Amino acid sequence: MSRFGYLLAVMLLAAPVTAQGADVTVEMLNKDPNSNERNIYAPGLVQIEPGDTVTWVSTDRGHNVEFVRGAFPDGVDNFRSSLNKDVSYTFTVPGVYVYKCTPHYGMGMVGVVIVGEVPDNLADIMKKKYPGKADARIDALLAPLT
Repeated sequence: MSRFGYLLAVMLLAAPVTAQGADVTVEMLNKDPNSNERNIYAPGLVQIEPGDTVTWVSTDRGHNVEFVRGAFPDGVDNFRSSLNKDVSYTFTVPGVYVYKCTPHYGMGMVGVVIVGEVPDNLADIMKKKYPGKADARIDALLAPLT
């Protein structure tokens, strides 16, 4: 093999591999360390591209992740994790996804994932009523988009 061929082979082997998608981490917390808010996902809002993965980390015990019925794109199956477990989900369908902690939903433990640039279902998500403190928290999370 010529010196040029060897150099080309080394360069090709050392080239970085393009990742299929990004990975975003969201913590499940009993209390926000920067405020008095309790039962939160941090960050509460993430924006990603189709093919990206969100990993929820059970930093504090007693929490899970479940898509809120009627608050995620059509054609997507519901998703629900076990309590106290780290879990990942790869988002392939663009749109807004609202998720909750099943035991703390009414206390406002909700989060939002936006997949893609302009979510088709944003208006439907904003019109939906959520129980207890969840409604105000979702409004606050989505306020920058309106």
